[in-house]
Amino acid sequence: MSDLRDVTAKQRFEQGFTDAAGTMRVVHADYRIDGDTRAILHVEADPALRGSGAAGQFMQSLANHARREQIRLQPHCSYAVVWFKRHPEAGDVLAT
Repeated sequence: MSDLRDVTAKQRFEQGFTDAAGTMRVVHADYRIDGDTRAILHVEADPALRGSGAAGQFMQSLANHARREQIRLQPHCSYAVVWFKRHPEAGDVLAT
């Protein structure tokens, strides 16, 4: 696993994960900026990572990043909405 990075030129968060074959693959979230809030529009894992838990690990990294950077997240993507519902402990980073 690599560190989460904010690719501001693409308005995308990305994090690398190693698949079962040892190849580095990416999970990403596209976002829109609204002040100190990032609206999470789409979360996608490379197909080779699906079912591995990488997307959930990515979301946890994203929540940790939001805390460190003092930004708020506003999930619009159905995956992100469900992830935050299942992880109420991460609710402190959600935009109100």
